[in-house]
Amino acid sequence: MGIAGVTLVVIRKDLLGKVKRTIPTILDYRVHIEANSLLNTPPVFAIYVAMLTLRWIKKEGGLAEMERRAKERADLFYSTLDSLPIFAPIVAKEDRSRMNGTFTIKDEALENEFLNECKQNGMVGIKGHRSVGGLRASFYNALPLESVQALCSLMKDFSDKHA
Repeated sequence: MGIAGVTLVVIRKDLLGKVKRTIPTILDYRVHIEANSLLNTPPVFAIYVAMLTLRWIKKEGGLAEMERRAKERADLFYSTLDSLPIFAPIVAKEDRSRMNGTFTIKDEALENEFLNECKQNGMVGIKGHRSVGGLRASFYNALPLESVQALCSLMKDFSDKHA
């Protein structure tokens, strides 16, 4: 929804107070409701960004449109990934994320060259998390399909050079 610092909670009020054990005040949503969500100092900038994000989503066609776009981006990326023998997906097909595509290059010696080509083409952040390794492409809601097309084109060209 936005930057770190905002938690959106949607809860049926009739479910509140059903916990049999003692919970910290900060986790008791009845207290938040009684305080009009002002139990602590709100992260105003993060809330503002969330508001702008939600307005943008609504203007763009709502959640149904965001889902359609996410599926289109993911389908393009994964069909490309699966078609190129130089790359290998990390996650099983049934468990793949529409937001983060993780993969490796079968020949690890080519990883830095691939990352350099990505960087030369304005694609940054492709290197996987330092604790996991591999490669990762993020396809968040604001990313246009053209960006995924550019990555897929780069992957195809790289594969053609090294296959």
